[in-house]
Amino acid sequence: MFDALRCAACHTAEMKTGRTHPFAELRDQTIRPFTDLLLHDMGPALADSLPEGRARGAMWRTSPLWGIGYTEQVAEAIPVGYLHDGRARTLTEAILWHGGEAEKSRRRFEQLSKADRDALLAWLRSL
Repeated sequence: MFDALRCAACHTAEMKTGRTHPFAELRDQTIRPFTDLLLHDMGPALADSLPEGRARGAMWRTSPLWGIGYTEQVAEAIPVGYLHDGRARTLTEAILWHGGEAEKSRRRFEQLSKADRDALLAWLRSL
């Protein structure tokens, strides 16, 4: 479902570490960060109007999703949020904030049945 919604277009499931890391054990490792580490236009609703380098105010680096399932456990002790800057209080809210390049993915999420939405959210919490 994650792929069908095109979330993986930015939240890339798998990548490989480089060959030149000083520690041999970190070379050529497959990791699953669920990010492309790139900047994307997330639309005017998320814009902070603070350009930084080449990044305009509506541009955000794709947040890695690995470990996102621990966020609620950590949030009991420390106020933690979701999304690129922590402003979303739930995974659903984080998805619904997506605009710009992710607008179509957000719309696809909105059109899911409750069962499919719940299944996707449960899967995200497993990461």
